[in-house]
Amino acid sequence: MVINSLDYNAQIIKYPIITDKATRLLENNQYSFIVDRHSDKITIKAAIEYLFNVKVIKINTCRLPRKKKRVGKYIGWKPQYKKAIVSLAEGDVINLFTEN
Repeated sequence: MVINSLDYNAQIIKYPIITDKATRLLENNQYSFIVDRHSDKITIKAAIEYLFNVKVIKINTCRLPRKKKRVGKYIGWKPQYKKAIVSLAEGDVINLFTEN
């Protein structure tokens, strides 16, 4: 089920990942995003193409394991999330860094 609306697509794509590995992947025209845990590759592709107006070639997804979080003597869990690495077509670019 693919829905083309800004609100729905903004709920699927949470935020981009900006780490050392993710910035190295930018050289290969690959972008990393935290996405909704229950979304599949087809809806992620449709959301990226709708939000950023680019052509997606390939998507790799993985659900990362839960991690423990300690606050004082209490131990809990951080929420589990899903990461998507999106490969774009040649010439397409997503501007993650705003220019002032």
